[in-house]
Parts: sequence; C-alpha cells; structure tokens
Amino acid sequence: MNYLSAESLSKSYNDRWLFKDITLGIAQGEKIALVGENGTGKTTLIKILTGQVKQDDGVVSLRDGIKLGYLTQQPQVAPQLTVKEILFDDKNKIAKAVGEYEECIHDPNTTPERMQHVLELMEELNAWDYDAKVQEITGKLGITDLDQKFKELSGGQKKRIFLAQMLLTEPDLIVMDEPTNHLDLEAIEWLESYLSGQNITLLMVTHDRYFLDNVSKSVLELDRGKLYRYNGNYAYFLEKKSEREEMLKTEVTKARNLLKKELEWMRKQPRARGTKAKYRIEAFYELKDVASQNLKRDKLELDIQEARQGGKIMELHHLTKSYGDRKMVDNFSYVFKKKDRIGIVGKNGIGKSTFLDLLTSKTKPTSGEMIPGITTKIGYFTQEVETLNPTHRVIEEIKEIAEYITMSDGTQMSASKFLDTFLFPPEKQYNYIEKLSGGEKKRLQLMKVLITNPNFLILDEPTNDFDIDTLNVLEDFLEKFTGCLLLVSHDRYFMDHLVDQLFIFEGDGKIKPFNGNYSDYRTWLEEKEEAEKAPAVTKKVTEEKSGGKKKVTFLERNEFDQLPLEIEHLELLKSEFETLLNAGSTNHQQLADWSTEIGKLNEQIELKTLRWMELGELVN
Repeated sequence: MNYLSAESLSKSYNDRWLFKDITLGIAQGEKIALVGENGTGKTTLIKILTGQVKQDDGVVSLRDGIKLGYLTQQPQVAPQLTVKEILFDDKNKIAKAVGEYEECIHDPNTTPERMQHVLELMEELNAWDYDAKVQEITGKLGITDLDQKFKELSGGQKKRIFLAQMLLTEPDLIVMDEPTNHLDLEAIEWLESYLSGQNITLLMVTHDRYFLDNVSKSVLELDRGKLYRYNGNYAYFLEKKSEREEMLKTEVTKARNLLKKELEWMRKQPRARGTKAKYRIEAFYELKDVASQNLKRDKLELDIQEARQGGKIMELHHLTKSYGDRKMVDNFSYVFKKKDRIGIVGKNGIGKSTFLDLLTSKTKPTSGEMIPGITTKIGYFTQEVETLNPTHRVIEEIKEIAEYITMSDGTQMSASKFLDTFLFPPEKQYNYIEKLSGGEKKRLQLMKVLITNPNFLILDEPTNDFDIDTLNVLEDFLEKFTGCLLLVSHDRYFMDHLVDQLFIFEGDGKIKPFNGNYSDYRTWLEEKEEAEKAPAVTKKVTEEKSGGKKKVTFLERNEFDQLPLEIEHLELLKSEFETLLNAGSTNHQQLADWSTEIGKLNEQIELKTLRWMELGELVN
C-alpha cells in the first residue's frame, strides 16, 4: 500500500534549480533515508512532501486516512507553553486524557471525584497502553519536568520534547529531518531501537552513519537535481553509488567524443537539402545535455600547520566545578599526553560542556588547578556560533585572524584562496554571515579554529549540520592530526574512528577514564550486565568443566588495559602528597593526614599491580 506519492516535482530558488522532474513513492513499512550533500535540496524536498513549502511543478499525494508525523530541525511553539501542553495536544483525546491522569497523580490536592472521573475516561478510551507508551518515551528521552516552560528549555531539550510529541501522536508515516542532532548517545540508541523494532513507515534525513545503517532499508540520493533510489542499507548505497558514478563518467566521456563529430555536422550547411534531418537535430541536443554534465565535485580540503608541541601538554589536579549544590566536575585529575585521542560520553546536561569550558578557561573551577604547557595552543570548536559576527562578510571574519594562512608544508595561502578550499568560492566570500546556512556557519567556525594552528583540538559536537562527505574529510584530517584531540560527539561512527580512550561522565561530577572507543565501551557494559545477571554457580561449573582454565573475556582484557592508567593516576596523587610532605608543615595533624593518604595510595597501587599481573597471565 502506497502511503505517499510525488510525481514530477520541481523546485528552484533564485533562478537555480534544486531539482527538476523527480518522482518517488513511500509504501507501508518502508524505512527510507534521504541523503545528499549540503545545499542539494534535501530539507526543501522534505518540506514539500509534508506541505510546508509549495513546489513549482508536480503533485504530492498522501493516501486518505494516513496520519503524517513530521519532525523538523528547528521546531517552534509559543514560549509560554509548558512541556505538558506541548506533549498532550487537546486535539488528541487519548493524549488529553492521559495528560489529565498524569496531572492528577502528581497533584496531592486531587479530589477523589476527579480521580474517579479520569480513571473512567482512561478505561473508556482504552488509554492504559498509551500511558505505558508515554512513560517509555518520556523516560527514555529524559523528559521529567512536565511543568517546565518551553522558553526555559535548552536546544537539546526542545528537540526531545518535539520528538516525544511526534511519536505520541502514533503517526502512520514519520518524516524526520536530522533526528539525532542534540540527542545524547543513550537517547539515540533508544530511538534507533524503537524505529527499527516497530512496524513504522519512515522517511528521514540524517548524517549519522550507524543510524542510517541500522534503521534504513532503502536510500534515496539527491544529487545534481536528480533522485536515485538504492534498495539496501547505507553500506550497499555507497557501493552502488560508486558504480553509478563510474558509469556516468564513461557515459559523459563517450558523449563528449561523439559531440565533436555531431557539432561539425550541425555547423555544415547541406547543399543537397534545405533542412537537416529533424531526428538527428533532436538527438544532438540530447547528446549535448549528457556531455555538458559537470562531474567535478567541490571538496573540502583541510591542510593546516600545527603549532610545535612540547613535552608538557596540560595537567589537571583535583579539578572541581559546582553550581550551588550541583557538582558538574568532582575532584578530577589527569595528565594529558602527546597524541591523546579522547572521547567524552555522558547524558545531556551532565557536565560535558562545562568540562570543556574549564579546559579552555571560559569558566573558572570552584577548586583545584589546571596547568597548561608553555607551547600548548588550544583550538575550541563549540556547538554555538556566537563567535561569528553576523554583520561581517565572510572574508572579513577570516582576515580579522590572518591575511595569510600557513599550510602543513610551510607554504602560505591568502585568506581568499583558503576560503575557496573551504567551499566558499569568491562569489560567496562577500556574503554577510547572517545570510549563511547552518552548515556554512559551522564550516566557517571550524575554519576559524583551524587557522590558529592549534596543537590541542577540543571539538564539541562537530558533526551537527555537516553532510557525510564533509564529515569524511574532517575524519581524514583528524586521523592525521598529531596533536591532542578531545571530542564530544553523538556520532558513534565518528567517535569509533577517532578516539582510543573515553572520559565517562557518570553524574554528580564523577568522571571515569575508559581505555577503548565507544563500541568497546558498549561491549564492556553489555558483558558487565550479563556477568551481574549470571549466577556465580554457573561460572564455577564452567571453570570446572574447562579444567580450571577459562578464556579471557572482553571485560577482563579491558580491565588489563585500563589498570596501567589507573596505577599511573594513583602514582601521580602519591607524588603530590609526597611533595607536600617533603615541603614540611607546622600543622602536625596535616602531616599525619598526608602520611595516611600516602599509605592508602601505596595499598591501592600494590593491589592494582597484583591484579594487573594476574590478568597478564590470562591475557598472555
């Protein structure tokens, strides 16, 4: 059964065709991803299909009785509305009844009569299953305060509210534009599971490659104004796209060679006849269309000189940051080393951005100290674009930093030429920043960070608003980057390819180092959960059957890799107390306390060293 059909759609802006004469259909149960470079018209096509924008030509048909759910990148409502009023729209009778029920159970002044009325209404509408769905969706998306006003929410909270609202309407066809932006990893994984496991019909635009691979069953590619369909997941699409582009190159090359001969024929004036063969003239113009296709793709080029990096990068000693009674970072110590590649993982609002602000001195710690190396030069890419002056032209923003940019080989490039390599051609360099798209602003912001030649890159959600091709180029650059890298990203593919260590933000300011990438961490968590569930007896029987020998688990191997980091951290703390003790103090109690701490640290170091040796026998 076809839910939505679009025939011969065309749309242009400022005398430029985004796409022309494209056709598509979405059948019941299909899960389709729409992909393409930034600026090809993906969001415009989505808006046409959902009735937000009018097409120039063509027809869009939604089957009678089909309920459409649409999640935009930047949804808006009246700022004074509460979360509850947004989630439980009055048009939805079941949602309204559940909203009233939620209100009653949270209000200690609810009368028995009102509660009885609400219970009867819930029974009448068969809304109990719906209530369970509300609890699941709001719980998994971290929506706890239903009385909070929309204007008080962060960007990420707003996105989760509208995602929940859309899912709770139980649409037959879901259309999503960048659904994973501003969601934390836990929420993304739940959404991925929810959309994969349900009998849902879905059309989505997303740059999250794991999400694409795990959810979509078909891919639509919008490229140079044409729409191509691939019946497979994202990996299949990449393979077939490469084949299509090679075939296109061959076709265009042949057409250009043939066009030279046909052009000579067109220029000649046949003496025997007054007119040329009509069919041949029509074929000439068709051939000309094929031959004139521009196969060149603008590609972002990242090639920046790094500042020299000394032996000391940055040391954190007992770093603590609190806002009132709420601890964002609690007593965290770490010594950054050369070529550290660290990812940061944790729920939204748990302190990740605060931690980055501490490292970059945008905010001051409540206690503890941070000691950067003399040669350490930080480049900080943030989620916000306030660092850009909207009244500046693009080239003015760059020339404020440097007229010439030093490349990795030592050569220099003018600001204008460098902008060109960042996909800002000369005609765009004099555009005002306020008129740039979200992706263009992010690209300019990244450029501003890189031209300062940093050797310690701190990136906060760099994947938002970048298309997949741009992300691939950024990944290549970061893989070759020899300085320190600290990365916050909800893009699991991006994290897996770039980091080999994690800082896990567990809440209440607790930060736990983990040796491995994000997929390693997920595997470790799953094995840990299984180990906690499995009875100790089963473990003992298994060991007895194998003659006392047991295969090393991923959990144990990870513990083996992690222990040297923990021992190093303890040795650092011990060294600090020894320095204090050697410096002397008139306070005898303080001297005794320091001595006690050193004793405790020695015990921990000894225990962890023994454990490391024990695991070493298993691993080796």
